Amino acid sequence: MAKAGYSVVTGAAVSLSASTAKTVLGVLAPSEFGLDLKKVWFGFTGVTANEAPVLCEVCVATFATNAPATNSTTLTTSVRQVYGRAIDHGVTAARNWTSEPTVLTPIAEFPLTPNGGTLLYDWPLGDTPDCAPSNGFALRFTAAASVSVRASMTWERC
Repeated sequence: MAKAGYSVVTGAAVSLSASTAKTVLGVLAPSEFGLDLKKVWFGFTGVTANEAPVLCEVCVATFATNAPATNSTTLTTSVRQVYGRAIDHGVTAARNWTSEPTVLTPIAEFPLTPNGGTLLYDWPLGDTPDCAPSNGFALRFTAAASVSVRASMTWERC
């Protein structure tokens, strides 16, 4: 099967409030296929060296409530095909949820300093997480103090 890869970016900084979990970026597969998550990238705008780490979570999401474009800013037209044969992506994407989506299941979590903290992670071949059709992925952050973040995700259809 030929691969087709897609990406989406927040397109703007998303503000995090102190001690409040916030879904910053999410993608939802259509009912025809699932998604194979290839890369996550994000960076914080903190400038103080003594800021507490931000809890960073990569989540599988059912989006049972608050699917992309509900209580969030839609990014569906910002989804870009980055390689492979031209195929309609069928994905909905959004940023900056004002009310958390459900059900989010963390598959990776780690602390990262907001003082210039940046993560560029490509899952190793054969280890990429995937989701079922009509499910997706989300990046959720919990900061100890107010800070902003920009993020992106890259995936393939599966």
